[in-house]
Amino acid sequence: MIAIIAVSVGLVAMSLPDGDAGRLDEEGARLSALLEMARAEARVSGVTVRWVPRGAGEAEPMSDSNLPPSDFRFIGLPAALAMPTRWLDARVAAQVAGGASLLLGPEAILPPQRVVLSLGERRLELASDGLGPFVMVEGAAQP
Repeated sequence: MIAIIAVSVGLVAMSLPDGDAGRLDEEGARLSALLEMARAEARVSGVTVRWVPRGAGEAEPMSDSNLPPSDFRFIGLPAALAMPTRWLDARVAAQVAGGASLLLGPEAILPPQRVVLSLGERRLELASDGLGPFVMVEGAAQP
């Protein structure tokens, strides 16, 4: 009887979603939507827009004398758009593969780009082939 209960509890525990994985998935979906909004605005307005995460070597969040501290920022968008600049979970970090920022427009065809989000030991990769939207990629590699 005790063995059956132990096996049942073990199976239930294994079927529960990992909290960090769920939060990272949520951050990935949110960032993908934000990148696409910024990309659309760049194309419509004809301005160069870049997404810049806080650098891996920076101890404190990015700051500008006129801006509050941030985890990431959209450079080139009008301030009136008031795009988010913080992760929902402060433990999330991002690294752009092969560069310091993502180019979001105004060109219709961009180079392939990817960003790796991390939360603890979890990693999630968002990638775009330059034509399509940024999507979550399974089995993310290190940047």
